[in-house]
Amino acid sequence: MSLDRLIKRIDAMHNPSVVGLDPKLEYVPQFLQDAFFEKEGYTLEAAANAILAYNKALIDALCDIVPAIKPQAAYYEMYGWPGMRTLVETIRYAREKGMFVITDGKRNDIGATMTAYAAAHLGSVSIGDTKVEPFGADALTVNGYLGTDGIQPLLEICEKQDKGIFVLAKTSNPSSGEIQDRKIGKKPVYEVMGDMCEDWGSAHIGAYGYSSVGAVVGATYPEQLADLRKKLPHTMFLVPGYGAQGGGAQGVSGAFDANRRGAVINSSRAILCAWKKEPNCPETEFAQAVRREAIRMRDDITAYLHR
Repeated sequence: MSLDRLIKRIDAMHNPSVVGLDPKLEYVPQFLQDAFFEKEGYTLEAAANAILAYNKALIDALCDIVPAIKPQAAYYEMYGWPGMRTLVETIRYAREKGMFVITDGKRNDIGATMTAYAAAHLGSVSIGDTKVEPFGADALTVNGYLGTDGIQPLLEICEKQDKGIFVLAKTSNPSSGEIQDRKIGKKPVYEVMGDMCEDWGSAHIGAYGYSSVGAVVGATYPEQLADLRKKLPHTMFLVPGYGAQGGGAQGVSGAFDANRRGAVINSSRAILCAWKKEPNCPETEFAQAVRREAIRMRDDITAYLHR
């Protein structure tokens, strides 16, 4: 089961974190940008190639200490087809280095359209007699608010191709409560969605007790995070909001079970831009700064969990 592979890698590295590879061009050091702009002009191709070089350097710096990456599809789509090529090549490179890859796409549709999304991001397509993986991620974030019609095609892919999904439940953004905190009967909407994740994953539970259906629960709402951990014993959490959005080690500690499993904590901007925040860090040493920040995050979270 796909999320078993993630949990096993987390255990081996003693690091329950995932780095969000959400690269804006301004995050890329100027010397890298200039190398491609001088060769290819101020084009989408040059921007996408600079980002790919940046991503590969980060993956090289992180692959032995961080179990997973989470590329956000929008940051690649904004650079058109060259950006989407960069997404594919980033996923492939990370997996070659042994990293687990969660594509953050928040896909949401039903029937044949969701089947197409599932095939694109997690499965394969047939071209003649050949099956090809278009993107090849290990897991995908999805929006479950269209109900089971939008999730069932993904469950079939998860079962057949050893993949996982993370369903939006209680997101980290400030206005999430406008809908997610409203009540259905006596339960808030996010808890109802969590219950549905438990139900969707009930036939797909792996060796560690967690199913292939995870939930996205934000670090910025620590009370709800801890409450959902108690109520959803078979649902792995992807926890955004650590670092730049204000979430900290104490808050995310509620995402873990008694065995210190059950969650993977995401940080994006705080790690990607670490080289900009370090005093006197040359831009040519951006990858070393990223590694130092990833280690600091790991140690911050694990130290709190072991108290």
